[in-house]
Amino acid sequence: MYIVPEKAIADLVTREASFDAVEKVFAAMAAGDAYNFPVVREAIGHEDALYGFKGGFDRAGLTLGLKAGGYWPNNLEKRGLINHQSTVFLFDPDTGKVKAMVGGNLLTALRTAAASSVSIKHLARQDAKVIGMIGAGHQAKFQLRAALEQRSFEKVIGWNLHPEMLPNLQEVADEAGLPFEAVELDGMREADVIISITSSFDAILKADQVSPGTHVACMGTDTKGKQEVDPQLLVAADVFTDEVAQSVSIGEAQHAIAQGLIQKGDVAQIGAVINGINPGRTSDDQITLFDGTGVGLQDLAVAASVVDVAVEKGIAIEVDF
Repeated sequence: MYIVPEKAIADLVTREASFDAVEKVFAAMAAGDAYNFPVVREAIGHEDALYGFKGGFDRAGLTLGLKAGGYWPNNLEKRGLINHQSTVFLFDPDTGKVKAMVGGNLLTALRTAAASSVSIKHLARQDAKVIGMIGAGHQAKFQLRAALEQRSFEKVIGWNLHPEMLPNLQEVADEAGLPFEAVELDGMREADVIISITSSFDAILKADQVSPGTHVACMGTDTKGKQEVDPQLLVAADVFTDEVAQSVSIGEAQHAIAQGLIQKGDVAQIGAVINGINPGRTSDDQITLFDGTGVGLQDLAVAASVVDVAVEKGIAIEVDF
């Protein structure tokens, strides 16, 4: 078994590699060549933590495994650790033997950012100039860096419940040489692309705060009850997701479905757009919404690519297990 510790990950993976792995696995899912297992996600009654498992099998890439971990909201304040903690386990699909254990914290951040970036590539208008960020925490910086690579953006705007965190977005905008402006939520009407990356259980972004032609990526923590946007926005938009079953049960679509505003059949897989089966955006005034629920296959695809590089570079630790 190979072990690739968290401290080694940064030198083994890039945004480009993460993007390619996620795009391919979305396409494989839509083609029926890969599938996710049911998600287990529970409040453990300790430290307000959410803990669970996401796994799956990609027959095309012969990738089998799971990610174990979750969200510990007190980590940063109490321990100086990031709130999201996870580890990826890969197994040999031919024998069932454990193949690798990989640190999952940075991988989770990169694959989540890659997913919204894939959605921007395939659904946002080509002439998108202003990107809006709702949320300015640790993950928001990854999201913004990845998103800026997909269009020729000229401005970044941002809102956060705690405005003192907005310098995180300013930092990334400065890196890219772009102006940054803090706005109220009504100011999101200026955005051509909006990424929401929060842990909210109450709708933040209202339908009338989104202009025609906007692409919205809802990327926040997914669990029962999570809600970042007004359900009416899903009525106004063409809705896409990574995994329909997750979108309607633990993702952003759960509320619109429960209220009878949309049906499960109204939610399409983004992999179908990648494969050319679904046309995706068909007009410049169409609102598109990507509900990124975070599927286990994303983690496995990126982790598998990391293991390959780690073995090639002699960084992977091999143990008899």
